[in-house]
Amino acid sequence: MAVNMKGKDLISVHDLSIEEIEQIFETAAYLKMMNKMGTPHQPLKGRTLGMIFTKASTRTRVSFEVGIYQLGGYALYLSANDLQLRRGETIADTARVLSRYLDGIMIRTFAHQDVIDLAKYADIPVINGLTDDEHPCQALADLFTVREKFGKDLRGRKMVFVGDGNNVAVSVGHASVKCGMDFVLGCPVGYEMKPEYWQQIVDDAKLTGAKVELIHDPYEAVKGADVIYADVFASMGQEAEHERKLKDLMPFQVNTQLMAAAKPETLFMHCLPAHRGEEVTDEVADGPNSVIFDEAENRLHVQKAIMALLMR
Repeated sequence: MAVNMKGKDLISVHDLSIEEIEQIFETAAYLKMMNKMGTPHQPLKGRTLGMIFTKASTRTRVSFEVGIYQLGGYALYLSANDLQLRRGETIADTARVLSRYLDGIMIRTFAHQDVIDLAKYADIPVINGLTDDEHPCQALADLFTVREKFGKDLRGRKMVFVGDGNNVAVSVGHASVKCGMDFVLGCPVGYEMKPEYWQQIVDDAKLTGAKVELIHDPYEAVKGADVIYADVFASMGQEAEHERKLKDLMPFQVNTQLMAAAKPETLFMHCLPAHRGEEVTDEVADGPNSVIFDEAENRLHVQKAIMALLMR
């Protein structure tokens, strides 16, 4: 049964119902099929998406800009220097003004609270393109990719995120358990995610019966994994911590030895960009079990689905 998502915000996967996630995936599959057939589908003809970026981007900018264009709409790129926020205008006033011009806002920024505040005061859908706390569009594209590989029923499958319990780990955890996958965070002591986010994942898992585990040994964590997921050791804005994190997290590098501790068919995922030789080796990133570029492509299709459902 179709779920009406028109006018909603997408701030966190935690906020989405299981039915809404399924609606996004079904819409993404349809839009991907139409794209492969070369058949135009433009439900957002004449609509404008404002894209606010205070963090640099490759996949987020290109996929949203191409996506809104393919849906018949127009993208307006707004860097931090293009807005008056840095000169003292409030997020509330910015949200109210942009709501008079645009049909939707996608924001990629540092502070998660900024996205919450923007959505609070805007009269149009706000989509979280990434914050320091969460990366929902990436996680939805990841689980859409997993479904393409393993089928829609993911109960009993295991997603293992190794490394830092960062923003990507949070959103992948939310999405995994809401899709019925067991979720394991394999990280060193001190690199767990914020307790409130871990509790959200535990609570979300109760909806589907998924299991959630925190394991501090990388080889123990990946036992029985269907997917091993890695991300950069130091996220954007954490460059000053790079050397410390590199030292602490290198035992959790995804290499051929760690992959061998899982199953022969275990998939490798990464949100990209990858720092090859740090969190992952070339042999794994370019190996036969890697689906990193399928994930990257699916950012386009899933985000098109999100825009089509929220902005129509």
